[in-house]
Amino acid sequence: MTFTNRTAVVTGAGRGIGKAIAEALAAQGVTVICVSKNPDNCAAVAAGITGAGGKAKSLAVDVAAGDAVAKACAALIEEHKAIDILVNNAGITRDGLVLRMTEEDWNAVLQTNLSSCYHWIKGLIHPMVRQRWGRIVNISSVSGIIGLPGQMNYSAAKAGMIGMTKAAAKEFASRNITVNAVAPGFIRTDMTANLAEGEHAKEIVSRIPLRRFGEAADIANMVTFLASEETGYVTGQVFAVDGGMAM
Repeated sequence: MTFTNRTAVVTGAGRGIGKAIAEALAAQGVTVICVSKNPDNCAAVAAGITGAGGKAKSLAVDVAAGDAVAKACAALIEEHKAIDILVNNAGITRDGLVLRMTEEDWNAVLQTNLSSCYHWIKGLIHPMVRQRWGRIVNISSVSGIIGLPGQMNYSAAKAGMIGMTKAAAKEFASRNITVNAVAPGFIRTDMTANLAEGEHAKEIVSRIPLRRFGEAADIANMVTFLASEETGYVTGQVFAVDGGMAM
């Protein structure tokens, strides 16, 4: 895949899927800005990339805070002139049946998982428009396609990301900017560690045609492809990387 002097921002890059995405892009020669709320986590990922010969920097930002994201975007544009690739991956869960879900849990998930995408796109899109090139990849979820019980807030946010992806793809297509979404299924990460063991894991696997959890690299490979110069005619699409769960 081809990447010509590209710079990427990957949110939620401190661990799990975001870390794998940052490392995969860096392996292709992309300069990666590793964003995480936890400064130690994103610094460790950036250090690992540079130690392996890649180019990376860390940036600690609470993506749920619109003002903080706007300030970060302005600083990034001043330093790099343009961010070529944006991967909106940051996300949290606050699972629970709606009867017991608090408004705080609802708002926290919507702000972090959905509103953050709006803030990052709005903050970084102008230089992409001017240079007439850009790649935006939003990490949604199989939850946003089929809905999962106990995840009304998470499913709503991830479904919203799909709608946002399709609308943005139409808005920016004339500027040669593609916008796509990747919808992971059950992937082995810290977030799903409690699901990957015991009887509950067997029940989940029974619903996956490939009969196994995916790996973070499976998502990173798809994102890297969508961020490359080879995918200039692919936009507004949702790619489920879920072992066949949502088909």
